[in-house]
Amino acid sequence: MSTEKLKKKGIDGKDVEILGTTYEPGKPEAADKWRSKLRTKDEMINYLKTAERYWFSDDWYGSEKRKTPA
Repeated sequence: MSTEKLKKKGIDGKDVEILGTTYEPGKPEAADKWRSKLRTKDEMINYLKTAERYWFSDDWYGSEKRKTPA
């Protein structure tokens, strides 16, 4: 992967070098990779319950906690 640099004008009018595309083209290998990591049905259910709590619960933990709800 080579990083290409582009020259653009900055806010002050001077030329500035910025990075071009820095990603590798393609698609992810497997979208459901988490299933292969979990061996038993109980592990899968626990994983999904944790994910639901993360997205849909009012009691969040750590840095995710907000002072005012969204």
